[in-house]
Amino acid sequence: MHGVRVLEFAGIGPGPFCGMLLADLGADVVRVERPGTEGLLLPWSRDLLNRGKRSVAADLKTTDGLDLTLSLVAKADVAFEGFRPGVAERLGIGPEACWQRRPQLVYGRMTGWGQTGPLANTAGHDITYIAPTGALHAIGSAGGPPQAPLNLVGDFGGGALYLAVGLLAALHEARTSARGQVVDVAMVDGAAHLMTMFYALHSAGVWADERGTNLLDGGAPFYGIYRTADGEHIAVGALEPQFFADFVDRLGITVPDDAQQDPTTWPQLRQRITTAFASRTRQEWTDAFQDSDACVAPVLSMTEAPHHPHLRARNTFVEHDGIVQPGPAPRFSRTPGNIRRPPSIPGQHTEEVLAEWLGD
Repeated sequence: MHGVRVLEFAGIGPGPFCGMLLADLGADVVRVERPGTEGLLLPWSRDLLNRGKRSVAADLKTTDGLDLTLSLVAKADVAFEGFRPGVAERLGIGPEACWQRRPQLVYGRMTGWGQTGPLANTAGHDITYIAPTGALHAIGSAGGPPQAPLNLVGDFGGGALYLAVGLLAALHEARTSARGQVVDVAMVDGAAHLMTMFYALHSAGVWADERGTNLLDGGAPFYGIYRTADGEHIAVGALEPQFFADFVDRLGITVPDDAQQDPTTWPQLRQRITTAFASRTRQEWTDAFQDSDACVAPVLSMTEAPHHPHLRARNTFVEHDGIVQPGPAPRFSRTPGNIRRPPSIPGQHTEEVLAEWLGD
């Protein structure tokens, strides 16, 4: 994305994640922030969602701040915001105002509920956006309540990644048409879209609405998580028959040939697997399944994950500016992504960006 200029109107969660992703991929991402803004959850220097970006201070509620911002809009290829519907228009940076300065601008709008609908102007957060979609209901143990999957499904999966894809698709189209358009990204839409396969299974009658009872939600004993002797956990995903055969062999248990395909035997099979895993430590089981196709892996904490030998070999985690963090993804054979600078401080690059963007 070298040469693509992106304006990110400061927000929280999915917007910054999208901006980070675009910056990792080479875009020149400039974050427009009010002067004196405080970090929400952590110091600016530790906010990794702002890595790779530059920051310009501009108070959009002032004439000077608005003029400066629209001057940058005139030089941008992409701009996106995460305000409630109508706020950007009231600030003077809505799509129509921006297109007067840059007709081919791609304009992204990142919200939980979208720009239209009865809840469009209602506040919310990840957990409330994924709740109506079926996604939250489907996650959790049988007989227990739904479990919040961090804010991965709404904010980042259903929001930030859909925003990135939408912006790139619209940018590609704009290079042919020379016309911009709005990309309306709603976390509720994205989270529902992520559930497409499960809705297909449900419509075919092979997925129950009762969580924790299905093939991929922990209902099957050969696809789940087990506690080891040292209180740690092992993940098992031995779905295919040949992988299941390898799994039970290395686990050291003998089962009937039809055990995997016969749900009536699953409670007994689960108990046997539970007992077996409880007899040895996580590391011992990791060693026992090393280099096998049994689809077994240790469940690692965030402290442990960067030291996993496979992730270390691929540089999945990197250290930048003294902070261990996930590296850019995905991988490219000729034009790899990179972290070009540490998280920015609000207004840190105002003079630099103005000279570079407005001076050409």
